[in-house]
Amino acid sequence: MIDREEQLEALNLISMQMILHAGDARNDVMEALKCCEEEMYDRAEGLLEKANKDIVASHKLQTETVQREARGEESIFSLLFAHAQDTLMTVKSEYEIAKRLVKIFRKMDEKINRLEA
Repeated sequence: MIDREEQLEALNLISMQMILHAGDARNDVMEALKCCEEEMYDRAEGLLEKANKDIVASHKLQTETVQREARGEESIFSLLFAHAQDTLMTVKSEYEIAKRLVKIFRKMDEKINRLEA
């Protein structure tokens, strides 16, 4: 059995990995929105796919951590892990909104182009 200090160190490492993945996803989401502004929808969708991979990676780390507690393993509270979960949840929401915005703007541009033709 690992002691509390080792457990906290392991949880901090997981938390930082979650934050890094979520941060990379956020950067890609914001870049996708900039591409949307420039009507570069294919590029925006590619960035959103990349962002989703980081979101999934972060979520996997979170799920594995929560499942250990659900199996009855002793867990400790970590403000850093709570922050990592919050960051993941926020970027997931941003991703979902950006995904919809790209679709909406692409459709609007297609309709405008048809009307202008």
